[in-house]
Amino acid sequence: MAKAILKTDFHFDGQKDLYVGKVRDVYNIDDNYLVMVVSDRISAFDVVLPKGIPYKGQVLNQIASKFLDATADICPNWKIASPDPMVTVGHRCKGFPVEMIVRAYLTGSSWRDYKAGAREICGVPIPDGMKEHQKFPHPIVTPTTKAEIGEHDQNISKEEIIRSGLVSKEDYEKLEKYALELFARGTEIAAKQGLILVDTKYEFGKKDGEILLMDEIHTPDSSRYFYADGYQERFDKGEAQRQLSKEFVREWLMEHGFQGRPGEQVPEMTDEFVTSVSDRYIELYEHITGEKFVKDDTDDILDRIENNTKNMLARLK
Repeated sequence: MAKAILKTDFHFDGQKDLYVGKVRDVYNIDDNYLVMVVSDRISAFDVVLPKGIPYKGQVLNQIASKFLDATADICPNWKIASPDPMVTVGHRCKGFPVEMIVRAYLTGSSWRDYKAGAREICGVPIPDGMKEHQKFPHPIVTPTTKAEIGEHDQNISKEEIIRSGLVSKEDYEKLEKYALELFARGTEIAAKQGLILVDTKYEFGKKDGEILLMDEIHTPDSSRYFYADGYQERFDKGEAQRQLSKEFVREWLMEHGFQGRPGEQVPEMTDEFVTSVSDRYIELYEHITGEKFVKDDTDDILDRIENNTKNMLARLK
């Protein structure tokens, strides 16, 4: 089995600190640039699972890099360059303390809440009589607060965000506008590849007073995709949709009695299961980009990442 990168510990010139997220290791360079190394870690229910997924970091970084380039005309973003298949270097921004979730279909956690009786998400009313995987009349924005490691993101309404001062009214309206326009572009690109962009999340920040799109965009970690072919037939029959997202990992965990609740143990991740997850990530890459995925050499992966990144940083000075 190919190597999976679970941890990095680089020391770059000008490095101020290192933030270790659920999936990404983010190096602060001179409080001006960020080096984002996308590891092969995988999380579900806000828990980082014990085994890494080979090529997952490469898949996520390369998809995000392509979509950042493909949406830069809608919203400026943080990316400067991607010097390695698992690395993006970009501008350091002050992040907004909320994530902008856009949903076009009632599915996943929103469906679970709806089935339990909820009739609004983040202050957005949802009508009675809807079915699982049903399309909303138009995409809705359902923001969440940004959780610390090990904590769960919390749903929050637009009104609560503005009232509490988390984000100003002026900035929030820009974030909402950007999020819906980015989602529309992602929907168009996905449709060309026979996919439906079901829901996704966006993170934004500010640099020198300008709002920038940060982090990943339209990856299988941040988004859910259905196959367009057969969607309507499956929906009419009440069948599960064929989808490319991390939801199949969540479903596998739930089948094995794990939802991230206190006292629950992560089930054993067999090599067979790990390989199947890796294959699904590669499948999404090829479907969403329309390009063949080229597996990068994983033998000296940490040395490669370090050298490529150092060369890039030297060019920025």
